[in-house]
Amino acid sequence: MTDAVHAQASAAETIESIGTPALVLDLTRFERNVARLAQRLESQGVGFRPHLKTAKSVDVAERLFSGGRGPITVSTLKEAEYFADAGFTDMTYAVGLAPDKITRAQALVARGVDATVVIDTAEQARALAEAAPSGNLPGVLIEIDCDGHRGGLRPDDSRIVAIADILRGAGVPLRGVLTHAGESYACRDGDGLPEAAEAERAAAVAAAELLRRRGHEAPVVSVGSTPTAHFARDLAGVTEVRAGVFMFFDLVMNGIGVCTLDDIALSVLATVVGHKPEKGWILVDAGWMAMSRDRGTARHPVDQGYGVVCDLDGVVHPDLIVVDASQEHGIVAIRPGSAASLPALAIGERIRILPNHACATAAQHGEYRVVRAGQRGIAATWQRMGGW
Repeated sequence: MTDAVHAQASAAETIESIGTPALVLDLTRFERNVARLAQRLESQGVGFRPHLKTAKSVDVAERLFSGGRGPITVSTLKEAEYFADAGFTDMTYAVGLAPDKITRAQALVARGVDATVVIDTAEQARALAEAAPSGNLPGVLIEIDCDGHRGGLRPDDSRIVAIADILRGAGVPLRGVLTHAGESYACRDGDGLPEAAEAERAAAVAAAELLRRRGHEAPVVSVGSTPTAHFARDLAGVTEVRAGVFMFFDLVMNGIGVCTLDDIALSVLATVVGHKPEKGWILVDAGWMAMSRDRGTARHPVDQGYGVVCDLDGVVHPDLIVVDASQEHGIVAIRPGSAASLPALAIGERIRILPNHACATAAQHGEYRVVRAGQRGIAATWQRMGGW
């Protein structure tokens, strides 16, 4: 679809005139980020199932594919229903399945969605088996723990086969296995990411092979995190890769070593509303309600506070960060220990703030204000959804 279909922005709107705070999406950087990962995965001969938990927008999702709608990954059933309404028909709900959500998953299947859910316990398998007589069952992926970060079963755990046996006995379709290398987020400056990617791949492939040896089909071997997707050297045995924040990037991804500051496509537009020269502060109208409370870089070698400050065109001010935030105020100051000078930002002047965590920051806003790199005109306004 064209921007004209979805844009509600007036041709006269610019980032100098719209209300603040606002969530700005640099479409030039976004397109470059998408092309970078898509080309990498294509070169390795593996499928791509992007995660839309960050984007939560049909307009964004449509620009991830050269044609068609999907396949996609979602993190809530409301996301699944939202994207189904827009014509997406192939999706994985990549959060452990609560039994009381089975009927919503069945409703998706009944309306023609090829839906897949994720489980890692016999209890979940039995709940699906009990629902089997009513039909319209989603496919199932068994979650594998590749690094001890979250849920899932270790790839040699006998419960993997026990779960598969329960599903087969009730006629519930087992699709294969899924894993996520969450510990890759503990890496810094790229160190350890190839190894994390290999551990992720090896765990998923081993679990799939275990199922196959015990007579179960496992056509899907799904792995993915943004860090490992960019650093995997070998994806043998993997059928698809999931990643989400890759399209926007953020300061956490920068600290991990996956992207540069110039790759970060999301920013929060804010206005200078006060000065505290005796404290070296500039006050802006974007607090934690606009930026989120996420302090994901606090444990990084470089703590970015609540975000890195740029000028209106997205050029970074040296060592200028949001050092603190209240609900609707951000305190902008020079990074502690830096010899940089505080820029002379006048009352009413505007800045853009790069976020720590794109998912959390975007969740504070109902729309993207879309611009092109080097331009100040609002090219489009894209709506975001929320909820569960």
